[in-house]
Amino acid sequence: MTKSAAKPNDHDAVDVRDRILETASTLFYERGVRAVGVDLVVAEAGVAKTSLYRHFGTKDDLVAAFLAREDEDFWGTWGRVAEKHVDDAEAELDAHLEWIGERVGRPNYRGCPQINVAAEFPEADHPARRVAAAHKRELRRRLKGIAERLSARRPDELAGQLALLINGAFVSSQVLEAEEATPLLQRTAHALIAAARSS
Repeated sequence: MTKSAAKPNDHDAVDVRDRILETASTLFYERGVRAVGVDLVVAEAGVAKTSLYRHFGTKDDLVAAFLAREDEDFWGTWGRVAEKHVDDAEAELDAHLEWIGERVGRPNYRGCPQINVAAEFPEADHPARRVAAAHKRELRRRLKGIAERLSARRPDELAGQLALLINGAFVSSQVLEAEEATPLLQRTAHALIAAARSS
């Protein structure tokens, strides 16, 4: 087979994979992973079930791919924000809390995908739970880096407090008023930072 003949097939395969993942991601987030079967995914995506299994192997693999996609989106935003504040850790944290607060305040926000999936799959070795756990460890690692730049006396403790604050916002979106998340996050973070510097 020539290279030019292979390209359309390769492109088609990528397109089908992306369509399956896009469809599954929307359904998983809106309805929950356990409530969505592969039959619904393939019907909504307009593909054959064999195509789903060719690209993802199992539903668990599809769930893990969904979380990896969410992970990439989250850290992509984090990275773009961080680049704007390399010399000011407090401004960087404020900026992160701003976009996180805006995300939490969206009308269609249903919580952190990683937390949601971890709640559905209690098995520690489940592929999706491993992705979710890695995401939360990475959040704390990045927050610790910010805490060190803020000259916190116990940066790991401040990172843990900030992680609790952010994850708390993710699961509290239903009880927050519109536009409330960002100022609450930022003011609470400022209080934690002040205490971490003086303790």
